[in-house]
Amino acid sequence: MHFGITAQGLETIHHNGNDKVVLKRLEEIMNQYEIDTIAIGMPYHMNGESSTRVEVTKQFIHKLNCKFNQVQVVEIDERLTTVAAHKTMNFLEVDKHKKRDIVDTISAVYILEMYMNKKKNEDSKSL
Repeated sequence: MHFGITAQGLETIHHNGNDKVVLKRLEEIMNQYEIDTIAIGMPYHMNGESSTRVEVTKQFIHKLNCKFNQVQVVEIDERLTTVAAHKTMNFLEVDKHKKRDIVDTISAVYILEMYMNKKKNEDSKSL
């Protein structure tokens, strides 16, 4: 049976480096929706090496695991998602001034789609 599940962006949480703002808003979103998994993009360099942002992301994942210990946190390699987002915006002829505002949302949708495809492949192999 195919449920026609799609990935879509809810919102971009503007936090100015304050994780408490993100965690508070995530808590509100999680109370509104039935969320059992959070997919996090890992910002590796193109050669696969860790960047300083990877360490910051891992620290944030630790905070997620502490605050939402009933939720699974999954790391997804986010390389090329920003490139794909820009290609999509170019294809859709998005105004260049609006691109900056929506690139993160489109990239997040790609990360979620990557997770969903990975999960679907894992589920089909286990049958």
